[in-house]
Amino acid sequence: MSSLWTPSGERPVGRETDEGPAGGSPEAPSEAELTALREQLARTPASVVVTNHCLGLWELAALSLSPPQLDQAAVAIDALGAVVERLEGRLGDEESTLRDALAQLRLAFVQVKAAADAEGAGSA
Repeated sequence: MSSLWTPSGERPVGRETDEGPAGGSPEAPSEAELTALREQLARTPASVVVTNHCLGLWELAALSLSPPQLDQAAVAIDALGAVVERLEGRLGDEESTLRDALAQLRLAFVQVKAAADAEGAGSA
């Protein structure tokens, strides 16, 4: 089961089945609950929501490095870089953390790629 970040915290999400929503809950959120969530999201600063999505990209990239799926990791790292670098000065208090995380991912990518290349050369 997956979860979706909302300003009020993580919410479980999953695929719908014939029995109802995933996770065993027999009821989907009511229209009033959905409206309340939308209103809460609308009150949340965009920088907070974008930062949350950046953390998801960071996690995707990190997971793609072990075991190495370099093509997938590169997409996630490049996407994170595009957002962080394009929105420079607009991501709020967490911007420096996102920049550091991006730099660490790029370094890790280079190290994992070098190790994979060395392993490939050693087995040839």
